[in-house]
Amino acid sequence: MAARIRYIEAVRQGLQSSMRSDPSVIVLGEDVRYGGPFGATKGLADEFGKGRILDTPISEATVMGMATGAAATGLRPIVEIMFVDFATLAMDQLVNHAAKLGFMTGGLLRVPLTVRVQGGVSGRFGAHHSQSLEAWFLHTPGLKVVAPAFPGDAARLLEVAIADDNPVVYMEHRGLYWTKGEVTGNEPASGSVVRRRGDHVTIVSYSRMVHHALAAADTLAADGIGCEVIDLRWLAPLDLEPAVASLRRTGRAVVAHEAVTTGGVGAEVVARLQAARGIRTRAPIARVGAPFAPVGAAPELEDAFVPGSGDIVGAVRGLLGEAPPRTDGQKGGRT
Repeated sequence: MAARIRYIEAVRQGLQSSMRSDPSVIVLGEDVRYGGPFGATKGLADEFGKGRILDTPISEATVMGMATGAAATGLRPIVEIMFVDFATLAMDQLVNHAAKLGFMTGGLLRVPLTVRVQGGVSGRFGAHHSQSLEAWFLHTPGLKVVAPAFPGDAARLLEVAIADDNPVVYMEHRGLYWTKGEVTGNEPASGSVVRRRGDHVTIVSYSRMVHHALAAADTLAADGIGCEVIDLRWLAPLDLEPAVASLRRTGRAVVAHEAVTTGGVGAEVVARLQAARGIRTRAPIARVGAPFAPVGAAPELEDAFVPGSGDIVGAVRGLLGEAPPRTDGQKGGRT
């Protein structure tokens, strides 16, 4: 039987196995020798030494620039950004250089850079430490983006990201760190996966919202409504074949994520699903996401901001004609 470990431990396992198998892998970030803010790198400095676990100044731009140069000259660096919000301070290095060097040099340079970021809403961290910025990265040609929902994928897909010769943004949801799951080492390296089978509605999601989608499917199953849950896992490249196949059968779909709905990954998913051949929907594809506003630090504001399983249940019932649809596309809404 496969071991059940916490998500944060799976991240550490992915780092550890990659560093053991490839001496060119290094880790850079603020307080990474200590273990980082949540313990993902705890103990790695003891095993691999300070020459491969590098503490850096509090300057994300500097760290990303150093890592981009290191990647282009033969190393395989992993950058830890404490909060995805602070990746905004390093967007020039990441978007204008790391993502483009391979293209601009005709493939002469490779940039095997992995950028670990954690984000999402959890723990009353407020507007500066709770964003979901995956759509920013998805919009950049040259970047790959992955957002695992379970410990098994957290370990396996981190290893895959580190071994990739292109820059990969590896997105960890803070709210998943203490969840447990099996780590087999046999998890698929690419593409999306079907987490639950169903015949009435397709639910497409990623990261923590997959857990809410599965909870919503349990609730709806009690009323005889079968939901098929698709976990995207990789956002770039985006594999929608399982979702398209599912939607061809169900004719109805909900795309759910924690990020604000406006300009989110869900909009891209909906556009591609609608354009796929053989799709005949019985109702407009619904989106569930956060309202177009910063998240508040007050418990009441945070709770009101974050979409959850109840919002997905409401969206599914709306598609089935059991509730009047909304059109704002915001939390719990449908477009």
